[in-house]
Amino acid sequence: MQGVITPVSTQERVQLGIRPGDTVRVHQKVIEKGKTRLQVFEGLVIAVKHGTEAGGTFTVRAQMSGVGVEKIFPLYSPVIDKIEITKRSKVRRAKLYFIREKVAREVRRQLRNMRMVKMSTEDFKEEVPEEMPEEVATPDAPAIEAGAPETLEEEAAATEAENEAPLASEEEKKEEAV
Repeated sequence: MQGVITPVSTQERVQLGIRPGDTVRVHQKVIEKGKTRLQVFEGLVIAVKHGTEAGGTFTVRAQMSGVGVEKIFPLYSPVIDKIEITKRSKVRRAKLYFIREKVAREVRRQLRNMRMVKMSTEDFKEEVPEEMPEEVATPDAPAIEAGAPETLEEEAAATEAENEAPLASEEEKKEEAV
């Protein structure tokens, strides 16, 4: 039987023993404008398909700018310069596709825990200083009302009191029901 001629050291790639749960760093050759550079993609191996045969692939998932990115790499691709295994984890599944939903659940949970804050652009408008005469005041500057808060601290305290008022009434209703 004849050996297959390839620029990739197949024995090294087989001996790596990439499996799901590994965190790997894949150094991939990228050709841009006639120049070759290495681009590193680091993430969790979520699937290995077709083992160590000629068409073997592995799927790597990474979080980039808050977005999940998956890449499927051929095991014996000459475009891959080097594969480093940075961490090994014990997993009880052959395919870790559930990681996609798990991450989405955690994001939804965090969004649910965030409170809605009532803010508008009017909160950040500049007020007219008291030294300026009324004729000099610009037409787009808001007029200062008699009962309006003068400082940001007073305004923050007023909005906080407004936000807590409905909660207090709800708690009173619950206490009355008991």
